[in-house]
Amino acid sequence: MKDELIKRFTSYVKVDTQSNENSNTTPSTPGQLKLAELLSEELKNIGMTEVEIDENGYLMATLPSNTNKNIPTIGFLAHVDTATDFTGKDVKPQVIENFDGEDIVLNKEKNVVLSAKEFPELPSYKGHTLITTDGTTLLGADNKAGIAEIMTAMNYLIQHPEIEHGRIRIAFTPDEEIGRGPHKFNVPRFDAAFAYTIDGGPLGELQYESFNAASAKVTFKGNNVHPGTAKNKMINSAKLAADFIKKFPEKEAPEYTEGYEGFYHLISINGDVEHTEVYYIIRDHDRNKFEARKKTVKSYVQEIKEKHGEDSVSLELKDQYYNMRDKIEPVKEIVDLAEDAMKNLNIKPIIEPIRGGTDGSQLSYMGLPTPNIFTGGENFHGKYEYISIDNMEKATKVIVEICRLFEERN
Repeated sequence: MKDELIKRFTSYVKVDTQSNENSNTTPSTPGQLKLAELLSEELKNIGMTEVEIDENGYLMATLPSNTNKNIPTIGFLAHVDTATDFTGKDVKPQVIENFDGEDIVLNKEKNVVLSAKEFPELPSYKGHTLITTDGTTLLGADNKAGIAEIMTAMNYLIQHPEIEHGRIRIAFTPDEEIGRGPHKFNVPRFDAAFAYTIDGGPLGELQYESFNAASAKVTFKGNNVHPGTAKNKMINSAKLAADFIKKFPEKEAPEYTEGYEGFYHLISINGDVEHTEVYYIIRDHDRNKFEARKKTVKSYVQEIKEKHGEDSVSLELKDQYYNMRDKIEPVKEIVDLAEDAMKNLNIKPIIEPIRGGTDGSQLSYMGLPTPNIFTGGENFHGKYEYISIDNMEKATKVIVEICRLFEERN
């Protein structure tokens, strides 16, 4: 199984599938469709049925039931795109067998080192087979590890018909990293009672709570006049933006928060004297606190208007997704199923809220309850990203065990 996972994963990460939030197409980039087409052929070759890519690049397939029992259909999902935070072009994965637990020189020429001092969890992987970047790109384990694990699990079930299971549906989706993953996902076509995204991080992660999320684009309008004659005429939009940013509580930012603590996150500032745009994301697990945070942003905007004029600032505030706990808790047995599958494999479940969102956040509100399961990866979205093949194998076995255990219980 390990060799199969290495072969699949290292081939997938070499396809550039970074999404692009400035694109209006679905998928937002051609590389995503390229990978979906490659996966489609692989699915047909291993014996999956109903293999279809729709007009928006959503790939779905079926593993038919091999039991006489009439039980609900389970789904498993992963996304084909990689993050926009760091380049995903020309990924050169490095396989390190029997890791010695010491610092890893990712790129000698550029002096890029994956160190235990910066990443204290690294020595715990001693003895594992790791896959790292070459220090110049992200790796793409988020979420190509999930794809490889689902593919390998389906192939394992096909090769081991003695493991009884119900009907299984899988889907590989585009544009999760830019928040659009479920936007054109056809839940009735997928036809599953519930599903799991294989899109988590370290071993044992099992998540059914996510943030409530919103974005805030704040545009400041200034008046540029030659600085030599600017008195009582110039309005510096960049300074208005700075005044706005100062209003936010310093400690309610990602770098100061953890667990269930929400935050305001300043993503970007772009502008000059005449025109400045500030982009924030707003996050909180508690719905009431989330709504209060949005009101706070609106109040800060109003303060700028009262001080500098109604036309000095405008706000675009948009909800992105909501805490999937509200939709999954009524069917908590699907979380319990995954938890028991892990325990059966001697994996300690780590049930903690996601400090982010997955496709499951939106899918759960679309009628498909979808918790999230680990992939085995660390340090997603950057050059220090790596993954343990040993833990990828465990994630694959969790998928298989969920299918087996669900059949046994029904």
